[in-house]
Amino acid sequence: MKTIVVLPAYNAAKTLEKTLRDIPAGAADEIILVDDASRDETVAVARSLGLTVVRHERNQGYGANQKTCYREALARGADVIVMIHPDYQYDPRLAPVLAGLIGAGICDVVLGNRIRSRREALEGGMPLYKYLANRLLTIAENLATGENLGEWHSGLRAYSREVLETIPWESNSDDFVFDQQFLLQTSMMGFRLGDVPVAARYFAEASSINFRRSVVYGLSTLAALGGYLLHRWGLRRSRAFLPKTA
Repeated sequence: MKTIVVLPAYNAAKTLEKTLRDIPAGAADEIILVDDASRDETVAVARSLGLTVVRHERNQGYGANQKTCYREALARGADVIVMIHPDYQYDPRLAPVLAGLIGAGICDVVLGNRIRSRREALEGGMPLYKYLANRLLTIAENLATGENLGEWHSGLRAYSREVLETIPWESNSDDFVFDQQFLLQTSMMGFRLGDVPVAARYFAEASSINFRRSVVYGLSTLAALGGYLLHRWGLRRSRAFLPKTA
């Protein structure tokens, strides 16, 4: 099975080499970086490291960056796609673990779970308000979907090719709520979700949305969850929760 690691990047010049160095040898057949019009030297650093680089001429948003990542990975024949943030907030050493669970047929989607314990998450630098919001939203999403994920808001993820060929992710938001829309779609369509523990890392160079954007993200997540429930209960049919072939 061909494994491709995708790196959705924005101003990651200071952390990219460190991230790449921690991806275990042989964990990926190819690594693709998609740059969302960074204002630093991300592209130059990526090219100097020998990565396949795709660059947006204008900033399109986190969700749009992922869309380009997945299009490129599918076009290059990926069977397993692992997404790692190149800001070093997530541990790249777990890439073969995530890919292995998919390759072995155990899961279709695997996430890194930063909430192994409250103390560990907070000591890793996660702001208290983000921890509390993460816990409340994750509880709501698990209850609504019947899943049992440790957290729904991780940026370390792996997908099978079948997931990306089935979920209509192209029509999802170009903003941060893309992640939640995607997971709700996978749950609706019966894919198997799982997670593995990963340390929380918050530091100066790691990207993190501010309080205002966090509020918008939380409200957008609740709206996406409401759409999921309306569709599941048959009150409002949405093509977002139907396979591409439907």
